[in-house]
Amino acid sequence: QVQLVESGGGSVQAGGSLRLSCVASRYTYNMGWFRQAPGKEREGLAAIYMAGGSTYYADSVKGRFTISRDVAKNTVYLQMNSLKPEDTAMYYCAADTLLRATIATMLNINSYNYWGLGTQVTVSS
Repeated sequence: QVQLVESGGGSVQAGGSLRLSCVASRYTYNMGWFRQAPGKEREGLAAIYMAGGSTYYADSVKGRFTISRDVAKNTVYLQMNSLKPEDTAMYYCAADTLLRATIATMLNINSYNYWGLGTQVTVSS
């Protein structure tokens, strides 16, 4: 079992920044950040291979969001800059403890077997 706890969400104006954190109860192979807006499917934003640090991004956030990790703390971060109203969503952290993810599926929800409860991000115009 892995528990994931997200934090750092909140309300900001467009153009602002937020930093999300996700603490895992133990080491996992890969960790990712996803979001889901009302009425929309959950989408993968960024993922990281915890051992080597390789990162993967969705085109929608590339250049604005940065994922990083602290292996010693089993923690991943998502630095979000230049936020837009369309970034408003519930943001979820996910962990892959089975090494399901491949390079091609790092942003796929089916690659992850544990999920946090989410943290809300609201961006106003």
